[in-house]
Amino acid sequence: MLDGTRTSSPQVTDSPKPPSLTAEQRGDILMARKMYREAIEAFSEGNSKDAVLRNKTGIAYHQLMQLDKAAKCYEQAVKLKPDYHEAVNNLGTVYYARKSYRRAISQYRRALKISPDQASVHSNLGTAYFARNQLDLALTEFRTALTLDPEVFEHHSSYGVMLQERSVQDRAKYHYWMATLYASQNRGDLAIQYLRKALEEGFKERKKLTEEPAFAAIRELPEFKELLTLEPRVL
Repeated sequence: MLDGTRTSSPQVTDSPKPPSLTAEQRGDILMARKMYREAIEAFSEGNSKDAVLRNKTGIAYHQLMQLDKAAKCYEQAVKLKPDYHEAVNNLGTVYYARKSYRRAISQYRRALKISPDQASVHSNLGTAYFARNQLDLALTEFRTALTLDPEVFEHHSSYGVMLQERSVQDRAKYHYWMATLYASQNRGDLAIQYLRKALEEGFKERKKLTEEPAFAAIRELPEFKELLTLEPRVL
């Protein structure tokens, strides 16, 4: 039973002052609120030689699509901390956004030399290979990413900038190949989800759905059969 009765007078004491937030903590809160300009100001009040703050400032500029300023911050972070694979990855995403895929690949590979078990960097590298139509290399990186983190394509990177599907030019083709990857891993629900995305984005090679060996295990599912009846999107 809860008792709300006060049985004695409370002692009057000086309540401790709440600890003040650091520049980084204030910036992180503003980033979470998507107040990127304010976050940049907050981060600027911290140590200019702090690689983490330079990287986070770069991410804020990146969100504002100020790619030149983002790249400069990432480069500063790497100069301060050469083994900072998060900042190297983020620099790669700037090159990707500029459609300089060869340079993006170089940065992602550099990040993986520093820390080879980063699933999101492998996925970024795969996406850059995909943009250059190097499909075999792309699928190899996607498989590696899924092995390291089975949910890598279903969540955002926790530390930096991860490419999103909207950045892929041929999203229909991208979604189709993602469906084959998930199907080969016996994850039929996600395979069907990505197939649906592919068809909604205008994937035209519908014959592949009945011929692709990876789909053998899901071909008799009602959800798969339903996909075959979808009207192709008019682009």
